[in-house]
Amino acid sequence: MSSTYKKNVAIIHDWFSAEFTGGAEKVFKEIEEIIIENNSYYEIYCLVNHLNKNHKFNKGKIINTSFIQKLPFSRKHFHKYLPLFPLAIEQLDLRKYDLIISSSHAVAKGVITSPDQLHISYIHSPMRYAWDQMNVYLNDSSYRKLGKNILLRIILQDLRKWDYLSSVRIDKLVSNSNFTSKRIKKYWGRNSTVIHPPVDTKKFSPKKSRGDFYLSVSRLVPNKRIDLLVKAFNKLNFPLIIVGNGPEKKKLMKIAKKNIIFLNYQDDIAVRNLMETCRAFVYTGTEDFGIAPVEAMAAGSPIIAFKKAGILDTVRCINSDNKNPTGILFNEQSDKVLIDCINFFEEKKLWLEFSSEDINLWSQNFSIDNFKTKFSNFINKSLEDFR
Repeated sequence: MSSTYKKNVAIIHDWFSAEFTGGAEKVFKEIEEIIIENNSYYEIYCLVNHLNKNHKFNKGKIINTSFIQKLPFSRKHFHKYLPLFPLAIEQLDLRKYDLIISSSHAVAKGVITSPDQLHISYIHSPMRYAWDQMNVYLNDSSYRKLGKNILLRIILQDLRKWDYLSSVRIDKLVSNSNFTSKRIKKYWGRNSTVIHPPVDTKKFSPKKSRGDFYLSVSRLVPNKRIDLLVKAFNKLNFPLIIVGNGPEKKKLMKIAKKNIIFLNYQDDIAVRNLMETCRAFVYTGTEDFGIAPVEAMAAGSPIIAFKKAGILDTVRCINSDNKNPTGILFNEQSDKVLIDCINFFEEKKLWLEFSSEDINLWSQNFSIDNFKTKFSNFINKSLEDFR
């Protein structure tokens, strides 16, 4: 970001939790790096901060939190305060800042700013559980078992209204994929600029030879559809390694056969080794972007994935007219279609058709450097337009 613009900056994130970290936090980190490189003064805000005490952001920044931080059971159950999230985020006092940048998949983009302040929001997703994935979450919700599903539906209806109204206050919108951009247009009626999230592609070294096992790295939650993966590989009997934790894990392990191995959280080195040696990386969910498949491509792994959402931005299908394809996409989110796809992959020995080096080269389009350049330029242009 050009040093022409020395601003007081507030960076807003939904929440920080040791139990819930992923792509959104990686984006936040790189946005913070951009502000630091510009030598701008900045502070961090969020609903709650429940990171470990030894976790510090750049320059040891204090993280300012909302009143939810001090509510009972906030550390383990802050999500239960969902109805209070809009109120809490709107109470943050941001009057002293010239530039506000929010990183939002829930309510961070709903902060209140004045006409003299520029608010740029990087949208990971409009709230999934309030919009198109509401029924997926409700069907698996503990509230359903408690007979309180109708209460949650009423809460989510109010949340949808607030989500739309708060989107009107944002000056500039950035979306993490073309899929997210379409959702923003549908639910908020706003246009957005697509800037793909940063992926640390340089930490991988693609290998020419691949192993005989398939790999999934994912949080084990309903929308990832790991259940399809387990059902398919129960019938295929090919070796599958599933890396990740989440509320679905016990249920999945109960139905999985011996060819499926579950691993808990693995460090970066272990994940890198698995991605660099698997036969293919399998992705059955519907994600707004999906960082794990891009990491797998940086490791030289072919991708087998459901042909929808963010994956359309990142994977070049071998069945299309793409030069240097990076994977194969299946058209229906079902275990039967997934079985047919993997059997085709095996029968044709397609992993031999892919070039690990070419797959890695394509993944560099989603590198950290690319993100920082594009987002910095976007900030500059937005400030010029605003001024």
